[in-house]
Amino acid sequence: MERLWAPWRIKYIKKVIPIKKPEECIFCDAIKATNDREKLVLYRGVSAFVMLNLFPYNNGHLMIAPYRHVATLDDLKDEEGIDLWRLTRYSLKLLRVALNPDGFNIGVNIGRVAGAGVETHVHVHIVPRWCGDTNFMPIIGNVKVIPEGIYETYDFLMKFVPQAFKEYENLSNR
Repeated sequence: MERLWAPWRIKYIKKVIPIKKPEECIFCDAIKATNDREKLVLYRGVSAFVMLNLFPYNNGHLMIAPYRHVATLDDLKDEEGIDLWRLTRYSLKLLRVALNPDGFNIGVNIGRVAGAGVETHVHVHIVPRWCGDTNFMPIIGNVKVIPEGIYETYDFLMKFVPQAFKEYENLSNR
């Protein structure tokens, strides 16, 4: 029998150890952080940033959020919306180069009924997908196995960030 290890997920799965919801928005908290690795921030753009999802659906599950705390896309200034989608585009490039997925799910959940876990700060999700990445575990066991620790994924992706966002750097004249 094979063993699948994802020990950092047990807090989420069992909810035995309560996950203390931050008093502040997770995105606003990440923006102010001085340690990007600790907050899983991969890249800081002009008016938005890219971070790993702490509770990913798959390895490499990214979120792109504006710096400004707004609840919906309608509230974004044009420049912020452009930057959000530009960073989404370069995040796809990052995931293609680093993880070589077969496809992606990309979405924005606006409002609790739409599935927004953080409904007050709009953000884009990118979930890399591979052929055969679904199996019986989520259906039978109500468990999703993530084969790599979150900080290992962070460290691996960071190796590809300069290459993936090089064109973004040139466009934004930073």
